[in-house]
Amino acid sequence: MTDRITTKELSRMIAGAATRIRTEHALLSELDSHCGDGDHGAAMLRTVEKLEKIFADNIPLEFKSCLEQAGWNVMEADGGASTALLGSFFLGMAEPLTDDTRILNCGELAASFEAGLRAVQQQTKAKAGDKTMMDALVPAIAAFAREAQAGRGMEEALAKAAEAAKAGAESTREMTASFGRARFLREKTRGYQDPGATSVALIFDGFHCGLLGKEGESEHA
Repeated sequence: MTDRITTKELSRMIAGAATRIRTEHALLSELDSHCGDGDHGAAMLRTVEKLEKIFADNIPLEFKSCLEQAGWNVMEADGGASTALLGSFFLGMAEPLTDDTRILNCGELAASFEAGLRAVQQQTKAKAGDKTMMDALVPAIAAFAREAQAGRGMEEALAKAAEAAKAGAESTREMTASFGRARFLREKTRGYQDPGATSVALIFDGFHCGLLGKEGESEHA
């Protein structure tokens, strides 16, 4: 059981997330075509490419530096609101960390995730139930925090977070959109899973698979 991670493990988590997005980017664009511009998959591909650049070579040993670089790189991905919010998420994750933090236990990662969520909430009024990425992000982080508080290891906590994110994303099928271009379509958005929430679910699934060393597989398909 893994109860601590370094930026090396974080790199594997990012690689896992990138693999899941690459595998499903066509689905993300298809979902977006029903209530958006149909380019969400392409935007997320650019996003994970930006993320991977931080972790490809000479990974910083300090989490704060890693996460700040990741956040700013994602901000430059030019992928619209979703990528801007993901950039805010990674920047927010860095806030509670000290400059020399090189190891995180499960509780510390939970606190970092929660800080990332708060940073996103400062940028959007969307909340769970509005058919956005928040429908996956909020339950994922809450599930991780519960597992951490219960003394679970990193792998189990990420598994529960991935399950919660997937369930949250799936729940958006029967919602009507309240934000973005999709809000003008209202009832016409019902029946389609939100692409932003789906991306978050893929990312958390990738985090879990990457930590397990199974970047090319899905534990929660």
